[in-house]
Amino acid sequence: MDARADLTRSDFPFYNRQPIPISALQWLLILSALCTAFALLIMPWPSSDSIAGRWVHPLLFCLVPLGAMTLISGRAVAALFHRLRVRDGLWMIAIAALNLAVTVLVALAFSGQHRASSNPLFAQLGGADLSTRILAFGMMAPQLLGEELLTVLPLLALLQWFTARVRMRRSHAVLCAWLLSALPFALAHLPTYQWDLLQCLVIIGTARLVLSLAYLTTRNLWVSTGAHLLNDWALFGFALSYPVASMLGGLT
Repeated sequence: MDARADLTRSDFPFYNRQPIPISALQWLLILSALCTAFALLIMPWPSSDSIAGRWVHPLLFCLVPLGAMTLISGRAVAALFHRLRVRDGLWMIAIAALNLAVTVLVALAFSGQHRASSNPLFAQLGGADLSTRILAFGMMAPQLLGEELLTVLPLLALLQWFTARVRMRRSHAVLCAWLLSALPFALAHLPTYQWDLLQCLVIIGTARLVLSLAYLTTRNLWVSTGAHLLNDWALFGFALSYPVASMLGGLT
């Protein structure tokens, strides 16, 4: 990686008009594409019973917002992803492990005060054959990339708004953007957890804040996606190996 790429990676993109400026109207296009992608993810499709049909939902979830960014500039997409290095892999593992520890503690504390709903995917995979499980684990990759976009793109839009319009100091803007960008991710899980707002805000929101540290630290969407993927694979893999799905159901 050349010096210019390292310099670009050392700071967040767009808020300081680097590597390209993104206008308010362009951000509206990007965020509208995100909303459209999420709607496409959750809506029932006639072809969703086939293997190819099941791949359509998660692929559109990540490709629609990336396509919107490409319409603005290919450099906008390139600013989100960087070549992976060894330390990036270590960050993935560290953030995934930290998130598992934090969310288990939060979930255990939460379940003592509030009845938590379980992720139905645990039950679905519990009775599935090996090929179905492998397919489900593979489909997590594009879906989790979409979930990272659902968090990181609002974070970057908020960072730009806080610094350019509200005139916040960069450090304060990053903190506020980090906290607020967890909301779309938490609220997107409402259908999964029987519209339990408190569970989504407390457990899912906390998990999102921890996972976002991967992007805040590396400025690389590959790293945050990798950490998220390791986290979910670990949760589902452990739940399928041991009869603890009811305990882990509210963690992802």
